[in-house]
Amino acid sequence: MKIAVDFDGTIVEHAYPAIGREMRGAFQALKKLQEQGHQLILWTYRAGRTLDLAIRYCQQNGIEFYAVNASQPGERFPEDGVPRKVDADLYIDDRNVGGFIGWHRVLQIVEELTKKA
Repeated sequence: MKIAVDFDGTIVEHAYPAIGREMRGAFQALKKLQEQGHQLILWTYRAGRTLDLAIRYCQQNGIEFYAVNASQPGERFPEDGVPRKVDADLYIDDRNVGGFIGWHRVLQIVEELTKKA
């Protein structure tokens, strides 16, 4: 699956524009998802320098994304430069109804969805 993952409040605690502390189990879960063959997209409000910091932080923790704020590698933003919703099978974000469910539960749900597919 293509899985879009938010940064602030999902991979790290909210501290924008700084980088917050890692959410419990975030990088372990992201690595597991990649090992299972899922394509991870970093899907965040961050842009410019703050986006570069987030990408670098994830790289330092062993995560390279399939795409960043895009549906696929090399995709360009619209002329206004504002990224749109990306094409993904699943979105992991702290702003969903009920808030962030935690990485353990995310892995359970992905496993359930993968078995059904």
